[in-house]
Amino acid sequence: MERIYDVAVIGGGIAGFSAALSLKSLGLDYLWLGETEFGDKVKKSEYVRNYPSFSGDGVRFFEALTAQQQRENILFTKGRADGVFRMRDRFSISAAPEMYFARTVILCTGVDLKGKIEGEGDFLGRGVSYCAVCDGALYRGKKIAAVVSSPALFEEAEYLAGFAEKVYAFTAFDVAVNHKNIDLCRDFPRKIEGERRVERLISDQKTYDVDGVFLLREAIPPDALVGGLQTDGAHVVVARDLSTNLKGLFAAGDVTGLPYQYAKAAGEGLVAAHSAKKYLKEIAKI
Repeated sequence: MERIYDVAVIGGGIAGFSAALSLKSLGLDYLWLGETEFGDKVKKSEYVRNYPSFSGDGVRFFEALTAQQQRENILFTKGRADGVFRMRDRFSISAAPEMYFARTVILCTGVDLKGKIEGEGDFLGRGVSYCAVCDGALYRGKKIAAVVSSPALFEEAEYLAGFAEKVYAFTAFDVAVNHKNIDLCRDFPRKIEGERRVERLISDQKTYDVDGVFLLREAIPPDALVGGLQTDGAHVVVARDLSTNLKGLFAAGDVTGLPYQYAKAAGEGLVAAHSAKKYLKEIAKI
């Protein structure tokens, strides 16, 4: 039988860890899903001075978080959520090739400060994708663009090269290329155009004729991750209890807006966990 968690926490950062820590204390069955525990930017922090009981550089902060995770036995599942879908009595969470189920969800996915490319929302599902594993096979023998935000995600561009005739990989970093059909592009994507489906990607230097555009980012825009979710720009609109416009779905951390601070993320993770438990009690009475 499929396992249905009480709460799925999506995002490996401080908000996600705080939520998972609180959910365990509350005795709930949780899934903590993300690409890396605590996020890569924690280690790169020059100095952390606004987190209660801690001061020091990012490496020491990461070590302290890891020690607490191990001491409290907070389980982490590695995966990149590419879709959250509301079902009748639960949510399904796609993290290709896996699928998870939970009665409630807490989004702790962070925020993409680089913003969207013009047209990406218009062509979502019509040539724009955020998941190489999900949709790569649909572009067998075709030309596609892959906008890759970090070296850790470049393996997804190489995965796409196994299907496509040509992959135009847009990166701002140096990387070794293992496929002859990948062209590294240093120009900046500006706009996606087409009629019914994607037909071209326009950069600040030229136009690329492509059949699809894969936006490989560490943080998928929340309204693309969850259909029908109310957002204000890059942020999820939440109430004081961190509930969203979708029943049973909460959000915490940077994805809810400024300030982008670890202390704020930790506090919201705790609040969201308690709000999720309250919601679960309410639906149990129905």
